[in-house]
Amino acid sequence: MPDPESDAIDDISDWEAEEGLPQLSDPFLQQWLSGREALIEEEQMKRSDNAFRQSLTPLAVEACAIVSRVLAEERRTTWTERLQHDVAETEGIDMYPGMIFHLARDTMEKTKSWEIIKHMPKGALLHAHADATMNVAFLIKQALATEGMAISSDYPLTDASARARASVLFRFRKSFDHPGPSIWTADYKSNTFVPLREAAAAFPNGGFDGFKTWVTSICTINAEDSLKHYHGVDMIWQKFASCFQPLDALQSYEPILRASIRHLLEDLIQDGIRWVDFRCIFGSSKFFKEGKEDASPHSMDLLQVWSEEIHSFQESEDGKGFWGCRFIWTTLRSWSRKQVLEHMKSCIEMKLEFPDLICGFDCVGYENAGRSLADLTPELFWFKKRCVENGVDIPFFFHAGECIGDGDEADQNLFDAILLGTRRIGHGFSLYRHPLLIDMVKSKRILVECCPISNEILRLTSSIKAHSLPALLSRGVPCCLSNDDPGVLGYESSGVTHDFWQALQGWENLGLEGLGSLAENGVRWACYEDQSSKEWGKDIADGKYGQGIRAIRMRQWTEDWNKFCEWIVENYAIQYGGSDI
Repeated sequence: MPDPESDAIDDISDWEAEEGLPQLSDPFLQQWLSGREALIEEEQMKRSDNAFRQSLTPLAVEACAIVSRVLAEERRTTWTERLQHDVAETEGIDMYPGMIFHLARDTMEKTKSWEIIKHMPKGALLHAHADATMNVAFLIKQALATEGMAISSDYPLTDASARARASVLFRFRKSFDHPGPSIWTADYKSNTFVPLREAAAAFPNGGFDGFKTWVTSICTINAEDSLKHYHGVDMIWQKFASCFQPLDALQSYEPILRASIRHLLEDLIQDGIRWVDFRCIFGSSKFFKEGKEDASPHSMDLLQVWSEEIHSFQESEDGKGFWGCRFIWTTLRSWSRKQVLEHMKSCIEMKLEFPDLICGFDCVGYENAGRSLADLTPELFWFKKRCVENGVDIPFFFHAGECIGDGDEADQNLFDAILLGTRRIGHGFSLYRHPLLIDMVKSKRILVECCPISNEILRLTSSIKAHSLPALLSRGVPCCLSNDDPGVLGYESSGVTHDFWQALQGWENLGLEGLGSLAENGVRWACYEDQSSKEWGKDIADGKYGQGIRAIRMRQWTEDWNKFCEWIVENYAIQYGGSDI
């Protein structure tokens, strides 16, 4: 509310007095302003994070106020400069909070607010595709350091154009034919494996460093790709899909995968993440045991590696306090009916073999191009029937509404996801357009897993400021923040701090309080154990006041949150405590 003291009667100019201009200190305007504030407060009470805000301790309230002051200072300093970027079509840009991720990343990681959010306990990561969460730079480093690794291409990689469109694979080989033609020359024989280290050393543009840059470019979406919104969603999805073959090939060999899983889990816990519900398309790409040139015939070997590495990490000093991981088994929407059914059979088989590892089922892939949930309904009902016959319960956690359409087939996946009993909705970007579905999501306590940076880079929104999440929060929809595919999207880390930081910068109504609520939701809706629909619903409703694992972990997260707020006050109160700046 404006301060009436700033407009004291002594400061009224002659022309204002002559015109009879009302002053903010006038009683009738003060009454009007009070009504305005009451209206804003009444609307705030309808937000999904209102209960969390009301439960804050005095220390947490002060910590949130300090962060608001830090943001206010950064808006006056950091975000008013013009900055040059080495990106096509951007000679110079105005800096502003909530600007496009790839242009803001270098600047954001130098701010005080970044330091604060990096320390924040994020709790649980609920929407992350396991293969696309791996750090690409680490994968390349491990591949180059692993004895016997090889590279092949479907045609010679003679120039930049060929290297951009080629189908590249990385595999282990016991021996090689020497000497063989270089993969970078025209006499290279297609699909022939050559030693990886030798190929990297001979890379035409910069040797090892140039090779690493090139492999990174075919496994990730770079700044130039993400900025070209005028090319539309279809084109960026083509680029996105093309990243997975080389990316999955890099992590297809057991020694590299084991090291990468360990590196991933270390990165996550350092980012304040204690639990992950990964999504993974087991069996969609080949996996090779150590020293083997032939692919493993079954997904069991891959799951066994994940299971062993997760448990090993939890037992280590680095993994102290890490709650663990489970997997939502995912099937591609683009697959045929027979492929889907065979994959569903494998899911049930692996659930029986690894009951504590498999926790759900989902259909993934570009919604506008793949089969809709309505089209997949026969397979999904068949799957549920087979689950009952095998004595297992594998709930749905569907991707839905990851689209910009309104009423098209992809948008209508939201209807089917809810009707099919999904416990969470992946992305739900278009949900804000559906008032009836919003009411259903709230009444059924379905969480929306929001991935704002992913939605921006894949061209559903121009920036964080245009994202639909604030509309969902204001309507009382429970949501959490996730990072989706940080490896492919160019985060250069596996954590979720970038999404938390962008949300804090982009939406003035959120604040640290809102971020805390989103993190708590992640812990609340995580899939820690198998539960019936009734048990799940009661557990979600009871929250931290329940009796099970969920309640215990919500209380643990609350302890982490309060310690974090205490850390903020201890480190920033001298400069940012007290009155507003």
